Amino acid sequence: MKISSVALSLVLVALPAIALAQERSEVKFAPGNFGTMVTGSIKGHDYIDYLLGASAGQKMFIELASAGSTGNGTIYFNLLPPGSDGVAIYNGSIEGNSTTVTLPETGTYAIRVYQMGNDKDAGKATSFTLDLSIQ
Repeated sequence: MKISSVALSLVLVALPAIALAQERSEVKFAPGNFGTMVTGSIKGHDYIDYLLGASAGQKMFIELASAGSTGNGTIYFNLLPPGSDGVAIYNGSIEGNSTTVTLPETGTYAIRVYQMGNDKDAGKATSFTLDLSIQ
């Protein structure tokens, strides 16, 4: 059976876009510690998911700060629960870049760091520090 290029194009357009992290990094604490500082850099539309396992009822502290930018440093994070398809339980662009969240379930959480606005659209780069802890 031969599929025309028009039919194939229609099928591909109809498929939902799946947003996968361009980069994923597992976060581990040093023995005896309950937190760590992560540094990184993103550019334009890129984002990074930092993966951290935790149990229901624990408190996760997250603080994100710009450490330099070729633009305005408009950098944020979202906290995604285990198994999330991109829906956040905390949105830093709305609620701020520092929080403590009581975790609703056990599993691996993703702290997604991303840019918005002109920095995102113009392909600017922003370095950052991400302070993480779980109690």
